[in-house]
Amino acid sequence: MYNTKGRYALMAIFMIAALACLFYDQYQLAALAGLFFAFVLWSHFKHSSVLLASKYFKNGEYEKAERILAEVPNPDRLARNRRGYYEFMRANIALKKEEYDVAEHHFQIASRFPLGGKNDKAFVLIHLANLALRKKDGERSRAYIAKAKELASTPKAKDIINKIEIEANNL
Repeated sequence: MYNTKGRYALMAIFMIAALACLFYDQYQLAALAGLFFAFVLWSHFKHSSVLLASKYFKNGEYEKAERILAEVPNPDRLARNRRGYYEFMRANIALKKEEYDVAEHHFQIASRFPLGGKNDKAFVLIHLANLALRKKDGERSRAYIAKAKELASTPKAKDIINKIEIEANNL
């Protein structure tokens, strides 16, 4: 996966190749180079560097992941499947920094987009329930937990849900 600078270089190469082909009256090659340029440009806006950030995020290199995610010019333009991961990573990085309001905002956005599977969505809701619990909002926490119960498929997720439910009921 190319980073932003690599994409710009690739787009420049395709544009130069298209212009050179036009100069030598090679219209089919110019059209092909133009098509590649258009594809890289489309890919830049729809997928951005989310996959590269994901690699760093999974390796625990949160500063690098955050720096790459900051390169995304407009998250609203990301493809639906990329937007969920983008918001999920932003939320977890905010949690690591103990910026709970920012994390809650990003988790709420992530909950509206597709993630890897039901269990991933359940963990987003678990995080939201935990953040609501942190604010002593038992009602909202129980609502998130009820939805997370429907989606949770692993014993770990179910165990966390039970612990949060007990805490929410004690409020």
